[in-house]
Amino acid sequence: MSERSEPKGRIEVSPTAIASIAHEALTRCYGVVGTVSKGLTREIRDILSPESKRGVVVRVEDGRIIIDLYIVIEYGTRIASVARSAMNVVKYNVEKALGIPVAEVNVHVQGVRISDED
Repeated sequence: MSERSEPKGRIEVSPTAIASIAHEALTRCYGVVGTVSKGLTREIRDILSPESKRGVVVRVEDGRIIIDLYIVIEYGTRIASVARSAMNVVKYNVEKALGIPVAEVNVHVQGVRISDED
């Protein structure tokens, strides 16, 4: 005998929370050395807001999650490989945490940085 319960409400996850999950996953990607904001106004808002995840923009359109990543890559790594890896890692981690599919993860390589050899 199993009882079936009806949902008593709904769960909403804000784009800021999704951005936090994506940013955390992104910081662990090989070859990604940083993130940058999309534009000057976003840069100012990111500096003033401690909850902001610089370099990660999340949009929810028609129930679809779209994530844009603005990253800086380590010089000497394959840009396409690092970008693809970042895309896959972020998509996997967000889907795992939310239990719903991510429609798009777009990677925008904003720069390449040479690390100190010290």
